[in-house]
Amino acid sequence: MSTSSKSIWKIIGASSVGTLIEWYDFYIFGSLATVIASQFFPKTNPTAALLSTLATFAAGFIVRPFGALVFGRLGDIVGRKYTFLLTLIIMGGSTFAIGLIPSYESIGFAAPIIVLILRLLQGLALGGEYGGAATYVAEHAPAHKRGYYTSWIQTTATLGLFVSLGVILLVRQNLDSDPAVSIKKFNDWGWRIPFLVSILLVIVSIYIRLKMNESPLFAKLKAEGKTSVNPLRESFVHKANLKMVLLALFGATMGQGVVWYTGQFYAQNFIETVCKIDFGQSRTILIWAILFATPFFVVFGSWSDKVGRKWIMLGGMLLAIIFYKPIYKQFLLLSDTTAYQAITPAFTGGPQIKKDTVSNNIITTTLIKKSFTDGFAYTQKNVDTVFADASKSMAQAAVTYIDKKVPTGIYWKFVLLVFVQVIFVTMAYGPIAAFLVELFPTRIRYTSMSLPYHIGNGVFGGLTPFIALLLTTINTGDKLVGLMYPIIVSAICFVIGALYVSNKIDPDVGD
Repeated sequence: MSTSSKSIWKIIGASSVGTLIEWYDFYIFGSLATVIASQFFPKTNPTAALLSTLATFAAGFIVRPFGALVFGRLGDIVGRKYTFLLTLIIMGGSTFAIGLIPSYESIGFAAPIIVLILRLLQGLALGGEYGGAATYVAEHAPAHKRGYYTSWIQTTATLGLFVSLGVILLVRQNLDSDPAVSIKKFNDWGWRIPFLVSILLVIVSIYIRLKMNESPLFAKLKAEGKTSVNPLRESFVHKANLKMVLLALFGATMGQGVVWYTGQFYAQNFIETVCKIDFGQSRTILIWAILFATPFFVVFGSWSDKVGRKWIMLGGMLLAIIFYKPIYKQFLLLSDTTAYQAITPAFTGGPQIKKDTVSNNIITTTLIKKSFTDGFAYTQKNVDTVFADASKSMAQAAVTYIDKKVPTGIYWKFVLLVFVQVIFVTMAYGPIAAFLVELFPTRIRYTSMSLPYHIGNGVFGGLTPFIALLLTTINTGDKLVGLMYPIIVSAICFVIGALYVSNKIDPDVGD
């Protein structure tokens, strides 16, 4: 059963707006990881605070499979429309609440605990959202354009990240006429605004979704009394369907998940924390790359209607396996200041000397502004500590970079390198909604497709930034060691997918 062209675009629009907002809600947390680390965790160890924040971020991914089970079952029993309306309300409420939580300095360890609880609710909600939206669109779409129409849903994840980055930059740069003051205000309280304004977007989306009708295929099943009584049992106990669930996970979504999060989140984190590129530049690099690459979700989704889903998805994984290390080596080379001739540095502040009243350590802070040929510039912050405890080293120097900005030519090279990674994402991700829908029958589709998708993306993919950062803290001598995780996972998925996944397009999703 299919729907007229005019109606299908209304359906895609209504589904996509809500899904985009849910992704926006989910990703502003990750986009603000370094700021959140300073707000909700002790500031004594910034690396530990960032790891804790990323672990909290990852927790939202880990519970997504449970959300897939809970809301997938509900979607296969009650219906698609009301289930992903509920997930939208939960997601929006949780995101709004994060913007209201007092800082660690105000309420202590209660702050990170509340953040974790709300993050878990976000993960549960997102676990039920994607499967509902993809299923809803697919069950309205004509068979020969299923990849094309469902690929519009695929754009919402990346566009949600795009919108979150855009809102964050707008807020950060417009809190005060003085850029330095604006940044300070953002770090103090302005970071809450992107969380709080999301409630307005959610209200609009709820209104749109209330006007939607139920999926015609599900409505027909329900009218005939053929809906599943126990979709969980049918999905994961029946041998034939369980085989398809496992194949979807290990032959497609697992690799697609790590490619997605490496190409966007890990890329941003690497550019900011390893290459030390300025906050604003690191965000706009990703924004431009996403803007240029997003149409390719639809290109590859549409192409999969003609040649099949399998080799497009696996091709994206294979290209990622081959090119990740060369790309990230280029990141390091392009941001290496030793390649440029330094202009005489000028002191811009300091030295400031103060004594820690608790430890009696003497801390000296010096700011040095350095400029290089070709427009490269940054401010270097040197922090020297003389320990009062004689058993410790007499002096310890820590160097950080503030506002390290690359010249225009190098900036666009960064954009190109991230763009290439997002192209890998569009190949692996563009056709996958249609691929998953075609694996499972209507009566248990919401449940069956949601679980492998959210394990692949939520667990394997969502853990990518955390595991990659953890690997770099273990092996500090290799700045590219974090890439081993997505490369190995993608390689395993590629082999399984190449051997066992069928390239056949099933025209009958209503069986």
